Amino acid sequence: MRLTNRSNGAAATHGTTGLAVAAVLLAGLLIPLSAGAEPEPAPSPATRNASTAAADAITAAASAEDLVGDIVFSVPSRTFQGQVSVSLSTAIAGAQIRYTTNGQLPNGQSTLYQGSPLQFTRSTQLRAQAFVGGTASGRPGTAMYAAQNVTTAHDLPVTLIDSYGAGKPAREYFHATAMIFQPSAGGTTSLAGTPTIATRAGFKLRGQSSASFEKTPYRVELWDNDNDDASYPVLGMPAESDWVLRGPFTDKSLIREAFIYDLGREMGLKAPRYAFTELYVNTDASPVAANDYMGVYMLVETIKNDKDRLDLKKLNADDTTLPRISGGYIFKFEWMAAEEPTLACTGPTNTCWNYLEVADPDPLQPAQRDWLRNHIQEFHNALRAPNFADPVNGYQKYIDVPSFIDHMIINELSRGMDAYLRSAHFYKDRDAKIFAGPLWDFDLTFGVGGYFQNDQTAGWQHLQTRQPSANDWYAQLLRDPAFVNQLKSRWQSLRRGLFADSAVQSRIDTLTRPLANAAQRNFQRWPNLSTAMIGFFNTPTAPTWQGQVQFMRDWMQRRSAWLDSASGWGGATTPTSTTTPTSTSTSTSTSTSTSTSTSTSTTTPGGARCSATYTVVNQWPGGFQGEVRVTAGTSAISNWTVSWTLGSGEAISQAWNATVTTQGTVATARNVSHNGTVAAGATTTFGFLGTSTGTPGKPVLTCVGN
Repeated sequence: MRLTNRSNGAAATHGTTGLAVAAVLLAGLLIPLSAGAEPEPAPSPATRNASTAAADAITAAASAEDLVGDIVFSVPSRTFQGQVSVSLSTAIAGAQIRYTTNGQLPNGQSTLYQGSPLQFTRSTQLRAQAFVGGTASGRPGTAMYAAQNVTTAHDLPVTLIDSYGAGKPAREYFHATAMIFQPSAGGTTSLAGTPTIATRAGFKLRGQSSASFEKTPYRVELWDNDNDDASYPVLGMPAESDWVLRGPFTDKSLIREAFIYDLGREMGLKAPRYAFTELYVNTDASPVAANDYMGVYMLVETIKNDKDRLDLKKLNADDTTLPRISGGYIFKFEWMAAEEPTLACTGPTNTCWNYLEVADPDPLQPAQRDWLRNHIQEFHNALRAPNFADPVNGYQKYIDVPSFIDHMIINELSRGMDAYLRSAHFYKDRDAKIFAGPLWDFDLTFGVGGYFQNDQTAGWQHLQTRQPSANDWYAQLLRDPAFVNQLKSRWQSLRRGLFADSAVQSRIDTLTRPLANAAQRNFQRWPNLSTAMIGFFNTPTAPTWQGQVQFMRDWMQRRSAWLDSASGWGGATTPTSTTTPTSTSTSTSTSTSTSTSTSTSTTTPGGARCSATYTVVNQWPGGFQGEVRVTAGTSAISNWTVSWTLGSGEAISQAWNATVTTQGTVATARNVSHNGTVAAGATTTFGFLGTSTGTPGKPVLTCVGN
């Protein structure tokens, strides 16, 4: 935050008094949002200590006081109906005041204020500067007035962005006013009320596919008079200038991302804080009206290296040698969308990573770029080394294994369409290992999306075949039995607490309870509940918001049951020697699966160089889940084919880890690219979902390997 030097004693006295008064007011007005996430590492807004809250209030007051500068506006920034009259004055002796309404700071040729109130009937940014003897004196001041005729009473906080008729932004920032309104003592929020925050701002489009939605996502920066960052504590979150407005659109439950952020944070992963808000965006020259209502949004912290965000060591331009060059860094995979600076991989095309972008520091010095690339390359190479599983000199030398495990659990539970490939963040602090996280972008999850089978509750998302792949790091990690054991142990532990079905249902209840009225307004604005395709994505078609939430509940329960199965992370584990984060949940509920699991298996007579075993791992009325284990014989094989005869009334609807075709009653499964090579005596598995009019049969399988 920038604080301008005072030009004289009178201005300094005025500024100090204003700062103290504003701090008191803001401390009382910044009401914690009960539905907001519990941040990590800081406590939730409701439990943040008094000194932190006071510091945030002082920061906000300083930003607000800096914005008005040495100008006194008779009406503070706010909304109005019809007309607003504003008088200007200053404590600077012998000064004249010049002003503008076009967004520019005044100069010596700007309109001279004559002493009569200025009258506005449309949204206006009023900027003023004192001049003594024709020279600017003191600090400029700005006040914003947004015309509006909205009568709706809300029960969530309301965010207003008004671009003064400049139209809709694209990828460059448009100037705007940003105002935030919080519920009154009576529990309702009105645009006619006093905003808790009113400041200059810039906003622009953000996102990739979501940028084309009518319910637009935005990046917002809060600005001072010089278009520099101005920090405000927003809706109980720590003071900052950079924010994102994410509008759930394909996610018709409205809570998928909030659910993931809260869950991940309690697991020990880094995740942004957020608050639910209802948004108005006015881009024309008319007053803010009902048709400017954009629905329910999440106001979310951005991922950045900051003391109240991801608190890493700061890299300066001259930090080009060890140990300082070793951190902190934030980098991410952005499949087909990575922006410079990116890090190139050295090695075979079919094993190298792609689309790895460095997000912080910015700018990135050439020496820092080289060091980070080489360090990641060392990790990448270690995954392929003969001793890759060595706990001292293998991959564990480079990464924080528990965070990678928890990140995989979140990705597989939610089955995000872009999991592992886009918005896949990592960070590295000075003299520290690489950590997975923070979490970001989880709207195409829990049955939403429809590509790479991410809407199916069975199967692995890390095996999606999108090419070129962003990386194969998890595929390599899963070659280590110790990693797999630790992964299974962690999942099973979470299912006894934080991930227990009852705990998950309770969390959903907590998230949805405050949204009931706002959700109704949201879907009046965007009546897409029964729309199957939104943009390019498949979405649930439950005709009510409650039905959409229930779809998410049911999908997650089925997904958890599959992960509990032998095909997932079920089965016996051994005690792990590596400590993983423990859940903070106090729930003692245990997981129960709604599927009935029956297991029957038959083993092939000796096939050519391989054999196959068939198991029915789950069964329900009208359907079943099968798993086939392929075992190489006394010599390795580089590809395999398994065939069997389907029982009466049986059909295969979906398969994973194999390409399955049927001709008549004969099913044939062929390996996919990652599991064709099987060492002598080793095994690989594939699975499928089938429909059946009766009890699944016990077929004899034929396995042919080459």
